[in-house]
Amino acid sequence: MLLGADRHQDVVVLTATGVLDGTTYRTLRDGVIKAALEEPRAVIVDVNDLAVPFASAYVVFTSARLHVSTWPDVPILLVCEDRQSRRAITAGGVARYVPVFPDRDSAVNAALHQKLDGRQRARTPLPARPVSIGLARALIDKWLTAWGHRDLIPVAGTVATVFVENVLGHTDGAPVLIAESYRDTITVAVEDGSPVPAERRETTHGAEMLSGLSMVSALCRAWGSTPTPSGKTVWALVGPENRL
Repeated sequence: MLLGADRHQDVVVLTATGVLDGTTYRTLRDGVIKAALEEPRAVIVDVNDLAVPFASAYVVFTSARLHVSTWPDVPILLVCEDRQSRRAITAGGVARYVPVFPDRDSAVNAALHQKLDGRQRARTPLPARPVSIGLARALIDKWLTAWGHRDLIPVAGTVATVFVENVLGHTDGAPVLIAESYRDTITVAVEDGSPVPAERRETTHGAEMLSGLSMVSALCRAWGSTPTPSGKTVWALVGPENRL
């Protein structure tokens, strides 16, 4: 399985070549996920040179899309010139999650002009120093005020504090603070250069310690640690029910 990559403005276009079966399923899925985790506007996968003996294998693209649906929520689109193959993709339910187009131009056009439903995102690198904790809280206050989500500033600021403290305390690199507004929710995320996943810590007796991530888990709708090509992104999703 070969997966070539090209870029059209903010859209990544992958070209899949080879046979999609049980031995290559994970390679293709992980390659698509990896491209999405770099946070382009969209990931387009050209499957014209992909041999698919069993149409059910197209569900690999549904799996990839669902894997990144919460964070970073990057759309995945397919390009397939063959009409029969497009029908098979649609009949298998894949097109419900991953739209399929007959050519690259139409897919790129859709990706560049899709409606983002008011989605707004901000991203700022922070220094690897304690001052970043205060900077993160100030940025969350500034961004959420601009986006009309002042009610979520206390919980989002707490999450940002925990994430930045963890980067400063457990890695040698600098954090990158990310926030995203989508409808009535806010996602707070922090990137770092360590591949070690973020995990809630427990005592040897199995009792949960009052760690920062324990607080995040209690305060948020969902949270996770997602590997990236350069390390990981730890994210948390908060909604109106998480107001402090």
